[in-house]
Amino acid sequence: MPKATLTRRGRVVGAACVVGGLLALAAGGRALDAVVLPGVVALVAGYVQLARVEDPDVRRVPPPDGFVGERHEVRIELRSATAGASGTYLGAVVDETDAGLEGPDAPIRASIGEGPVTYRVRYVRRGERRLGPARVTATDVFGLFDREVVVDDTDTVTAYPVCHPVPARFRRELYADDAVGVSRQREEFDRLREYARGDALRDVHWPTTAKRDEIVVKEFAAETRRGRVSIAGETASEREGADALASAAASLALALLDDGVPVDLTLPAGSVSVRPGPQGRRDALELAAVTGPGSVAVDDADVTVIADADGARYRTGGRTVAVDDLRASAGDDGPGTGSGPDATRASEPEVNGR
Repeated sequence: MPKATLTRRGRVVGAACVVGGLLALAAGGRALDAVVLPGVVALVAGYVQLARVEDPDVRRVPPPDGFVGERHEVRIELRSATAGASGTYLGAVVDETDAGLEGPDAPIRASIGEGPVTYRVRYVRRGERRLGPARVTATDVFGLFDREVVVDDTDTVTAYPVCHPVPARFRRELYADDAVGVSRQREEFDRLREYARGDALRDVHWPTTAKRDEIVVKEFAAETRRGRVSIAGETASEREGADALASAAASLALALLDDGVPVDLTLPAGSVSVRPGPQGRRDALELAAVTGPGSVAVDDADVTVIADADGARYRTGGRTVAVDDLRASAGDDGPGTGSGPDATRASEPEVNGR
């Protein structure tokens, strides 16, 4: 258990008591009651108060995963380590965050034991970001002593890259033959898969569904071969190029998923095959959040994202289009066609599930 130490105020009071005591002795003890005794009582009371304070258990409730630029609330619950113990005391809480998060500039002062401590954090850089460890500094009512406790418990939160709208005409060129609403021929059975929103009830495979805790549907060969867009991205640049790659790839992937089009996404950090729906969006965003620079071994992707420090470009069908140029023309599509944070957040679940 850490020991209580004198604060700056406590050292001043202690020095005043010593000087007052010496002066009182020189004067025959007449000033002892007026100066020294109150200071000594305050010092003893403060030390005893902190000596009786138990180190708290700290439980952090992390914010949900979100996009760069968003702000979310972090809640820290401070409880006595001993069951049944009670009492409150003054304290200051500092919850350390890594360079990708922006938290409070000063310690959070609160009455420990009366309720949770909350603060807001801003997502500055994409990736898996760290919260913690937390430092709790208890102080007595006079502010003469303090005692610091470091709780090494940490949590992580994922900051998604910034996503931008992608014009509808560009998206539809990628799946023009399989646009949403086109009647697809039901050919030979191909495989079973998990139910996704929008699947017809007639495709439910009831025998397998009865054996599992989830709905399973039949997928036909025509559905497997068609209506899917593959995206591959690479960059040789470090942070700037990787950020541009992540943003461009995630923007296009989310826009296609919003259109109901499955996506195969391959980036230097890995690859995912996702279907429309909250889980597919989350998988694509999580991959884009952690990807770094590098190349991929995909030569036949429908869209290749090439990025560097100057930005990102989409290469498809023998032509290359700058992402910034597409963003400038995205407003012509009207509302509801973008894939930015506002458009995405409406259907995005709490990724942490906490």
